[in-house]
Amino acid sequence: MHAAASSTASRSPSPTGGGERQRLSPSPGGSTPEGREGGRQRRGPRSMNTLSRACLAGALVATLAACAQKPAESPRDQARTVSVVQVEPREISGGLSASGVLLPREDVAIFPQLTGYRVASVLTDVGSWVKAGQPLVQLDDVLLRAQLNQQNALAAQQAAMADQADEQANRVKGLDNEGLLSKEQIDQRRFAATAARAQAKAQVAAADDIRTREALTVVRAPFSGLIIERDVRFGDVTGGATPLFRLARDGQVELAADVSEDALDKIHSGDKAMVTLADGSQVQGTVRLVSPAIDPSTKLGKVRISLPIQPNVRSGGFATATFLGFSRSASAVPESSIRYDAEGASVMVIGADSKVDRVPVTTGQRGGGYVELLTGPSAGARVVEKAGSMLVPGDFVRTTPGS
Repeated sequence: MHAAASSTASRSPSPTGGGERQRLSPSPGGSTPEGREGGRQRRGPRSMNTLSRACLAGALVATLAACAQKPAESPRDQARTVSVVQVEPREISGGLSASGVLLPREDVAIFPQLTGYRVASVLTDVGSWVKAGQPLVQLDDVLLRAQLNQQNALAAQQAAMADQADEQANRVKGLDNEGLLSKEQIDQRRFAATAARAQAKAQVAAADDIRTREALTVVRAPFSGLIIERDVRFGDVTGGATPLFRLARDGQVELAADVSEDALDKIHSGDKAMVTLADGSQVQGTVRLVSPAIDPSTKLGKVRISLPIQPNVRSGGFATATFLGFSRSASAVPESSIRYDAEGASVMVIGADSKVDRVPVTTGQRGGGYVELLTGPSAGARVVEKAGSMLVPGDFVRTTPGS
């Protein structure tokens, strides 16, 4: 009995809630001071991370609020700094220029003198230098040679008949008033001899005509020069209005420049000019001729400028001449100020409010790094010195004096 009671007493829970269940499943924090201290030590790092995140979030919110309160930059604050120059009168050295076409100084269209003959051979080509009298084309002369042989035979036959008539006329020589033959018979022999001799000469002349035509089957160069055009092929039949060749005398090419009426009086024969060719190369020329007339429709006059003979000076090309020793005052800007786009030439003008605006211009003479403005902004206007600046109309700029 006592043993059972003791066993029952040992399994009953203690009044304090301890016992075996307390020993098997202790509380995480414990109810003792030591347990609560241990719990605080285990929760410490996680609580610190939470606090740090809260502080960072507060700082970020404060930074964003400060940025939101900062005012945005105005277009004036974003203005670029550019160099400016003024439109003003400037001395343009060598400022008298004119453009035109390169032409042979003297050229000739070569036609055959015979028509209806087949071209047997072509003896030269475009770009060839030829001498005076040099054969260029050989025409077929078979028919003419046959005609010449026939005519020579006729001429010989007629010459023999003329000799016979002369012999008969000589037989009655001195028989006038002798009574052997009547005067009519004597005169008849003399007239027959004269007619036979004339016919013999006519046959010889006909032979000479054929011989001349045979010589003309060879088309020759009328003078020395350069072949600049060819329009003949083997087998062609001569005739028509198209020349076989065009020949430039001595290969000399000159510039036929169009000069305005007011500038024509300033140019004289012998003046020097610098000619710029299409490939950018330059050659020096001399004014050979100043036209005495003005074209009534264009109001321009021709100035012929002799050029040296060289391969890049070609007939039909385009060139520009700048006449040396000339200078004049004109409203101008640096060449770098001119802007070229799909709408043409223009400059960027800076207004009183520091805004840029595109103003179309018409350019004139160039010289010394400057270009004349025929139309565009008035004198005193400020323009951007470097047209390549990435500016659009309406942009604000800060200005500095240009060079």
